[in-house]
Amino acid sequence: MFGLIGKMRAHPGKREELLALLLDSTTGMPGCLSYVVAKDPADRDAIWITEVWNSRENHKASLQLPAVRSAIAAAMPLIAGFDSSIETEPVGGVGIPSA
Repeated sequence: MFGLIGKMRAHPGKREELLALLLDSTTGMPGCLSYVVAKDPADRDAIWITEVWNSRENHKASLQLPAVRSAIAAAMPLIAGFDSSIETEPVGGVGIPSA
């Protein structure tokens, strides 16, 4: 399995709009086992995204899907920056098959 945990920063006042866009564009991604979008309670402009994929290749392929490319284009004006990103190797958990 392949995982990513990243922190994204919305432009001031744009977090809710960015959250809605991210949540609306996360269906139909082959190989995606989990895609969680969360507010950072300590920072009103920050968003955390936690992803679990069955492979790195499926994650990479998802970035070419028309719906994902459209969502990325729509999100870019709302994004102030990316604070951090960490790759992980998930081994299981609630809703995730054991490795």
